[in-house]
Amino acid sequence: MDREIRQTRSVMTELKTRAAESEDLTIEGYFSVFGQQTELWTGAYEEIAPGAFDSTLGNDIRALANHDTMFVLGRNKAGTLELRTDSHGLWGRIKINPDDVDAMNLYARVKRGDVDQCSFGFNIIREETDWRDDGTVKWTIREIDLHEVSVVTFPQYTDTGVQARKAEVAQHRERQLQQRKHNLKARLNK
Repeated sequence: MDREIRQTRSVMTELKTRAAESEDLTIEGYFSVFGQQTELWTGAYEEIAPGAFDSTLGNDIRALANHDTMFVLGRNKAGTLELRTDSHGLWGRIKINPDDVDAMNLYARVKRGDVDQCSFGFNIIREETDWRDDGTVKWTIREIDLHEVSVVTFPQYTDTGVQARKAEVAQHRERQLQQRKHNLKARLNK
């Protein structure tokens, strides 16, 4: 897998809004969950390992709407995005700017439950691949270089990341087929 390809992953989550007289408006929830196997496509799975975000939370990370860099909701460097990990996953809180119409509109959509999913953009630093006997494959991502977290309307995997994974699986299956052919020829020549 080409580690230079920027990846996104999505998670079904429960985003919450908070607002009180003395508090900022916030959107919070889990942007990634540890140990949850996700099916990328039939027979191909991925899981984020606990600790995968440990070395990346000091990055200059942005909170976006739908991965769109034109809609920055918060930034950890500015103190408007808080991220931390716990035993469940990567949790975050975005302080919503009441002067930003787009941010307020998104806040209202989350509050109503119209938007309730999130995603994150990253590069893979370290992962393990498990080619299973049943023909399936599972990647366990051990270390991530996190760039952004997003509140999203439709969570999806980016085509580039999934296509790269599919190419890797196709190459592995072709090697398996060639090995079976070689083994069969060897048995026939005995």
